[in-house]
Amino acid sequence: MTDNITGKVVVITGASSGMGEATAHDLAAKGAKVVLGARRTDRLETLTKEITKAGGEAVSVSTDVTKLEDVQKLVQTAKDSFGRVDVIFNNAGLMPLSPLESLRIDEWNQMIDVNVKGTLYGIAAALPIFKEQKSGHVINVSSVYGHKTVETGAVYCATKHAVRSLSEGLRQEVKDYNVRVTVISPGAVDTELTSHITEPGVGDTVRDVVSKIGVPAGTMADMVAFAISQPDNVDVNEILFRPTVQPV
Repeated sequence: MTDNITGKVVVITGASSGMGEATAHDLAAKGAKVVLGARRTDRLETLTKEITKAGGEAVSVSTDVTKLEDVQKLVQTAKDSFGRVDVIFNNAGLMPLSPLESLRIDEWNQMIDVNVKGTLYGIAAALPIFKEQKSGHVINVSSVYGHKTVETGAVYCATKHAVRSLSEGLRQEVKDYNVRVTVISPGAVDTELTSHITEPGVGDTVRDVVSKIGVPAGTMADMVAFAISQPDNVDVNEILFRPTVQPV
């Protein structure tokens, strides 16, 4: 499975923890050159050192995905460092669930900025390079809640539905440039994502469920590796995965 991963240059946002960190370790171990972006530079530096010490190739750039110039700098660093960009994994995301009546408007704006605009900025930064190369792969992160809408999740679900729609629109537009587009929709994964929930009661309930049934972050890494590893003429457009016991 690693034959189409070795040597590829992969940009990962939200790389400092959780699914991004796990994917960085996994792809680097499979021979990819990873370019890591996140806001927590100390964790990025630690991750980069870990990968390098293990024999992999990694560079990192402090990146706030709500700022287009940051994402452009991340992608340009990948090209400057390794001569090309093969994959962008738009992984950064937030999930501060709450009822609409709580009017947590700042949190709504954060979700829109990170989950939707952050994904768009990743596309905007990578697409010109992919068009020039006539190759590339965009991997976006939706959610089970990009397929369903649940109580306390209206805004989060809306952002993840948007990512699926953006991904399908992009897929239709970039075929002529030999660019692949994958959207991955995880269910309960044991990461820091639930720590963003500040609504009393909701956070504790969700964290309890995820702690009991959540699959490890490395599960996402497996899905990303599967999509990348396919032959260049195979475009895996959508992956939806859950813990076996997850009811939603």
